[in-house]
Amino acid sequence: MPQTITVGYKALVEAAEREIETLPVEQAVALAGRDDIVLVDIRDPRELTRDGKVPGAFHCPRGMLEFWIDPQSPYHKPVFAQDKKFVFFCAGGLRSALAAQTAQHMGLKPVAHIRGGFGAWKKAGGPVETPEAKHAAPKKE
Repeated sequence: MPQTITVGYKALVEAAEREIETLPVEQAVALAGRDDIVLVDIRDPRELTRDGKVPGAFHCPRGMLEFWIDPQSPYHKPVFAQDKKFVFFCAGGLRSALAAQTAQHMGLKPVAHIRGGFGAWKKAGGPVETPEAKHAAPKKE
């Protein structure tokens, strides 16, 4: 007999978005490169390899988030101890809503996430480092 899910992912994401700041992608693109902002890419490493990444964004796989944020964890990353705003994103804006909510519940503030994620970032013309560009051979002149 299949299990009955009582709360689905849509309800979880909607609840998260009621608690956290959701940035329109245009606003997020304007924040890129600022010293007081840390863009946090929570996508799987395979997604970065396949789709590219935001230059300067800190990569934190979603499965390591809680461990990297907590200063008591042996896996803590100093980037999360900075007095900055943390803006999370994933591919489409669902995982990042949950990640930002978790980070906020853990005491990391201020936090936000990007509506539409990396897909919206690319469509809006945000800077993207593509795998091909990173590994392209230098042009001979």
